[in-house]
Amino acid sequence: MVEDEADIAGLIKHTLERAGHPDVRVVGSGDAALEAIAERPPALVILDLNLPIVSGLDVCRRLRAQPQTARLPIIMLTARTSESDRIAGLDLGADDYLTKPFSLRELAARVRAVLRRAAGGADTAPIVYRGAHLTADFDAVSVHADGRNIRLTRREFELLRCLVGNRNRVLSRERLLQRVWGYERDIETRSVDVHVGRLRSKLGPAAGAQIETVVGLGYRFVE
Repeated sequence: MVEDEADIAGLIKHTLERAGHPDVRVVGSGDAALEAIAERPPALVILDLNLPIVSGLDVCRRLRAQPQTARLPIIMLTARTSESDRIAGLDLGADDYLTKPFSLRELAARVRAVLRRAAGGADTAPIVYRGAHLTADFDAVSVHADGRNIRLTRREFELLRCLVGNRNRVLSRERLLQRVWGYERDIETRSVDVHVGRLRSKLGPAAGAQIETVVGLGYRFVE
């Protein structure tokens, strides 16, 4: 957990430990977070954004740029509540974004959801997929469409991996929310549509067209 307010950090640490996560480490600055993660990579990072030395956004950006931490689950927990801040955080690759003030029980639930998704997400996906227009090395976190290197956010990458792993099968929005986002309860499903739209746009006309909309049902990746 990266949090520079000691009282908040103490409450979160106590809550997560009672929820069954005994090894909660706390650091108070962005540079300390990068050092601690490099020394002993955690299962998940809870990341404040308004941090001394190195901002939370820069911490996220650097973690996503390194192969060994590119897929490290990150939950941003911050007082920044605007839509633009939320979009910036998610586009950088955060798995979830929670604003202060927040519910400790909700945070614990989101931690469980993200860890569950990280442990079991897209387990049917191949390590490497090669098609006429799309090549994706899911182990190396590398995607190419018609010879172009495609930079995806973590969420977009996991969405593609789930769709490819279930290719030629229709996946409902609710199923995608569960498999990619880690949610089991009902939430706004428009997030799926937005991320699918962004993924198609980045892949381009040919590869993007392989992600079909099945009206009234969901989405399908076709060969």
